[in-house]
Amino acid sequence: MATATPTAYARVGRKLRGQPTSDGAGVRLTRVIGGPQLPDLDPFLLLDEFGTDKPEDYLAGFPEHPHRGFETVTYMLDGRMRHKDNHGNEGVLVPGSVQWMTAGRGLVHSEMPEQEAGRMRGFQLWVNLPAREKMTEPKYQEFAPDRIVQLQPADGVRIKLIAGRIGDVRGPIAQPATDPVYLDIALEAGASWEYELPEGHNAFAYVYEGGVQIGDGEEARAVDAQELAVLSGGNVLKLGDAKQGSRLIVIAGRPLREPVARYGPFVMNTKQEVMQAFVDFQEGKF
Repeated sequence: MATATPTAYARVGRKLRGQPTSDGAGVRLTRVIGGPQLPDLDPFLLLDEFGTDKPEDYLAGFPEHPHRGFETVTYMLDGRMRHKDNHGNEGVLVPGSVQWMTAGRGLVHSEMPEQEAGRMRGFQLWVNLPAREKMTEPKYQEFAPDRIVQLQPADGVRIKLIAGRIGDVRGPIAQPATDPVYLDIALEAGASWEYELPEGHNAFAYVYEGGVQIGDGEEARAVDAQELAVLSGGNVLKLGDAKQGSRLIVIAGRPLREPVARYGPFVMNTKQEVMQAFVDFQEGKF
């Protein structure tokens, strides 16, 4: 008689808090991936959380700056931000919207607040590109809130599906190279939910309100607000014992397993390619 295969639950491999920093023209933010504690988590190069009610912390914004070799994903929770780049793309990110920008061979863009008061809050994620796509044509995609799929897969659980699949439903963003998953999950007090991550993906959960238990049984660990949990072990994510009004993002991607050479806004595979990026930018080739 066949026996059922035990469920392989993901566990918290390590837990960390981001570090306060500033970027752009002095915008205050918390760097969760991309600092000394966690330089990267292949294919993810950086995760910044920004969130403040003080206009002086964000008004200077991110004036024109270059990128090459990776993708940026900006998810707005509160506030408005205008994007412009030197390839003619322009758009305003509003609460609940997502921008997925492929820098590819190079572009110059700015991200500036469209408000002078009120709260500005959201995330920016950097996703690496494989060597074969680092010099691809730049691309800009903007997804308004009504294009982000919203699901209620269990009692007390609401999910915004930005990328990846839940059941037969897919998020609007697809990137074959890294096959990303990007979920924004809201849990009511005591709610629980299980989700099967793609096998072989690197994954993390970042709690930005409240707190949850991640894992099963004795291996479950509490993860509180402003803590990132790097997931390891199995590929079934179990969330439980949520505090009142908990929210977290869960992100996963297929690792590229390629050399990473990065300096500032350029992420390539070799030091020579990074040096060439500087030359190309200075010569106006972006």
